[in-house]
Amino acid sequence: MSKIKFVFLLILGFIIYKGFVAIKNFEIGIDKEVTQIEKMGFEKQDKVIGLMMYLGDPDDLDLIEHLLVENKEKCFEMKVIAEENSNAYYECAKLEAVVKEGKIIRIIEEIEVLNAL
Repeated sequence: MSKIKFVFLLILGFIIYKGFVAIKNFEIGIDKEVTQIEKMGFEKQDKVIGLMMYLGDPDDLDLIEHLLVENKEKCFEMKVIAEENSNAYYECAKLEAVVKEGKIIRIIEEIEVLNAL
């Protein structure tokens, strides 16, 4: 009788183990899927830092291009390089914008212009 109980306990332990592994893998799979969905390119509204390029008269500048930048320091580095190679006016700004796949799709509001220290 004790051998049957032992085998039964081993089978029960194996079933519990398999259930735990299946649940754990399901949760990990969902996390991976959520990450993939975010990378697929849904638009989201967010506060970001952007390098803005303007052309035109100093009194009447027109926004021509904008580029999403990781941080202020990177923006200022890129601004210096761009101003050395172009006659356009550049500024780093904190923006409320719609972002998709790491790019600014639409600027909703320019919150503040950032100045280098």
